[in-house]
Amino acid sequence: MKKNVLIIGAGGVAQVVAHKCAQHNDILGDLAIASRSIDKCEQIIASVQEKNSLKVPGKLTSHALNALDVEATKALIRETDSQIVINVGSAFINMSVLQACIETGAAYLDTAIHEEPNKICETPPWYNNYEWQRRELCKQQGVTAILGVGFDPGVVNAYAALAANEYFDSIDSIDIIDVNAGSHGRYFATNFDPEINFREFTGQVWSWQNRQWTSNTMFEVKRTDDLPVVGEQTTYMTGHDEVHSLSQNLDVPNVRFWMGFGEHYINVFTVLKNLGLLSEQPVTTAEGLEVVPLKVVKAVLPDPASLAPNYTGKTCIGDIVKGQKDGQDKEVFIYNVADHKDAYNEVGSQGISYTAGVPPVAAAILIARGDWDVAEMVNVEQLPPQPFLGLLNEMGLPTRIRDEQGDRALNF
Repeated sequence: MKKNVLIIGAGGVAQVVAHKCAQHNDILGDLAIASRSIDKCEQIIASVQEKNSLKVPGKLTSHALNALDVEATKALIRETDSQIVINVGSAFINMSVLQACIETGAAYLDTAIHEEPNKICETPPWYNNYEWQRRELCKQQGVTAILGVGFDPGVVNAYAALAANEYFDSIDSIDIIDVNAGSHGRYFATNFDPEINFREFTGQVWSWQNRQWTSNTMFEVKRTDDLPVVGEQTTYMTGHDEVHSLSQNLDVPNVRFWMGFGEHYINVFTVLKNLGLLSEQPVTTAEGLEVVPLKVVKAVLPDPASLAPNYTGKTCIGDIVKGQKDGQDKEVFIYNVADHKDAYNEVGSQGISYTAGVPPVAAAILIARGDWDVAEMVNVEQLPPQPFLGLLNEMGLPTRIRDEQGDRALNF
């Protein structure tokens, strides 16, 4: 049984992870938080202590770490005796942290595909460019590595596996819908790291259609759905992590990802992009300073964590799955609705951070218990979904389904 958790990262998602780990420290053991900014780690610890989140008395420590330094990360894993590492730092550090886990034997969890700072929208499938190249090494070393175990990717992958296992004989399409119907009250802001957020939308939009990769531009293709709780919403097809694993791991001819955007967001994004301010390539100013425009934009936008106190409204994220069962056409929508204010009241973060931060803790609990301690690298859809979704029901992210029988909660 594995225990003791090292959380790498100190943003809004890390705050949720810390609170949820603390709420289950009777299973997960000692907790350590590491980031380049130890002050941010200590602020998270103060929040955990303020809300009395620790279930039982236990260690909760902060550490300064450059997670790109594999040797330093290995040393911290050993110093804290951590057997589970939850990586919720920048996607730029994934491969370094993964390597440190492989070399120390710690289980590895992340919530997004690795990215290189100077590359955007690489040739699909993206996982094959980075993490999947270490699959054989993980297997040889007996290291559990669960990739993309946030909400999307993560929970939506489990929804897809649940649909394939229990509701369909064959699936024609999986359409992942992500709508944030909340309001933060700022002129313009992103719900998580602006640099990572914008990089998703400035290049090609890759989808899996008719069993082949298909490219579009951002905001080129849209759809409108009448969704539970949040009502009629327009979403736009965009590239996203889970498309790249689901397309390879499930026998489904069409896998697409759709995200909701308001007209104001689209207008501001378009202006920034057309001015070149979303470029990841460095430019030189008239004063001779070399800057990366995207990093400048990130620096002037609100910190996503700062949005939490005034955030209102709800999110709706799920999978519309179409296919056949017992010779008949069938459609289901498996989804979750989360409330921004509820998330803030519980853990001091907004709903987007909450939906991303709770799932890796559920996965860590399953590793600690042995259910998901698989001693190899996997994506979420390759694991049994029921124990994961069952834990999420208890931890604040309940699963619902809408099908021919109506709209109802799913119990596991």
